[in-house]
Amino acid sequence: MTQRLAVVTGAARGIGRAIVLELLKQGRTVAGLDLNAEQLAELETIVKEAGHSVLTRCVDITNTEKLTETLDSLADEHGGIGILVNNAGITRDKLMIQMDNDDFDKVIAVNLRAAFVATRVAARSMVRQKFGRIINISSVAGVMGQAGSANYAASKAGLIGMTKSIAREVGKKNVTANCIAPGFIMTDMTEILPDAVKQGALAVIPVKRFGKPEDVARAVAFLASDEAGYITGQVLCVDGGMAM
Repeated sequence: MTQRLAVVTGAARGIGRAIVLELLKQGRTVAGLDLNAEQLAELETIVKEAGHSVLTRCVDITNTEKLTETLDSLADEHGGIGILVNNAGITRDKLMIQMDNDDFDKVIAVNLRAAFVATRVAARSMVRQKFGRIINISSVAGVMGQAGSANYAASKAGLIGMTKSIAREVGKKNVTANCIAPGFIMTDMTEILPDAVKQGALAVIPVKRFGKPEDVARAVAFLASDEAGYITGQVLCVDGGMAM
């Protein structure tokens, strides 16, 4: 299991960085993809300080040709892709009546379409190997909706539907596909939110605290493991009970 290549998108910071570090701690070979070269270099330094090494690729995942080429190259170099974590995501929050087409299309392109492209490439490798773990990072916004985030919620709900469909297609080849739906996780993306928004979120979280990237990373590590081989087509909410 540890010899199978794990690919993580949006790997340079936040939840993606925590996922990379958690998978490396388990002895896996990990390739991290991200658009930001500086942050990828920072990831490499952090990983090295932790006593590990990581493969990094700077790529715009909305560029279908480049993303496909990058993943095919990694698969060729490492005998296939065993684990794919579609983590990359962006927000362009606005009320729906103020949201223009570009706000909607860009979020869908990064959060949903790129995940489809990456999964299509990785699944071919996994089906040939008769093993695979596809893990899509959705959100509680895709489970319960979120005012001011119609584009983001649509992309994350789309991931859930896509994941369930893929699970039905590839299950007989020993390939699983699952979603993790994080709640309010403290990252760069959430730290800039107004205090009123944070307090409003805290009020509806039963455990009365925000999550950490490591909470999501540990859930990813479990779904990527051999022990999770009979779990597929599921949505695991890592949200302190927010969406129940």
